[in-house]
Amino acid sequence: MTTRTNETWLSDLRGNGATREAALTDLREVVEHGLPYALSRWLSPNDPLFAPLIEEVTQETLLRVLDQLDTFEGRSMFTTWVHKIAVRIALTELRRKRWQDSSLDEMLDNEETPAPAGLMADRSPTPEESAVRADMLERVRRILNEELTPKQREALVLLGIQDVPLEEAAKRMKTNRNALYKLLHDARLRLKRRLLNEGISAQEVLAAFEQK
Repeated sequence: MTTRTNETWLSDLRGNGATREAALTDLREVVEHGLPYALSRWLSPNDPLFAPLIEEVTQETLLRVLDQLDTFEGRSMFTTWVHKIAVRIALTELRRKRWQDSSLDEMLDNEETPAPAGLMADRSPTPEESAVRADMLERVRRILNEELTPKQREALVLLGIQDVPLEEAAKRMKTNRNALYKLLHDARLRLKRRLLNEGISAQEVLAAFEQK
């Protein structure tokens, strides 16, 4: 395991090139080492969902940490802070259904993924609701096409819509996992800034697709 100080972690993760990639690789090992033990209190390691969940949460944790580096106050070890983030993400994934309490990123990543049939059975949307949803989806798709690079869109499709494993996605895109993390991180920031500039909130996107 790495012996970086808090300051070194922050500096390396904010850096570029080989330094940043090495820090991401080491941080991934930290999460993958500690998360299974913590998660085993709520989900058996023998459960078929266990290994995929570890992979998914690890990926999301690294992205979340990159997003929130400026919020780390140094009151604990950096790796302890990261571990707490990973556990929160894991527990959230365990207790919520995909269509509920979605983040903006998940809504964008899974825009074409249908909700379970049983959850759609109450009633069909009204014509007005259908029009609102169609308009919102069109606006989001336009933003995706205009704001993201082809590589960023490809990464979102592979990982978010087609659910391709991270290693396979990196192989198809002829890159490595750390570069792919950065690609997704940058894509999320660009999407959030663009939505904000257009006056679209996460709540508006979610409300347009909500089944009442």
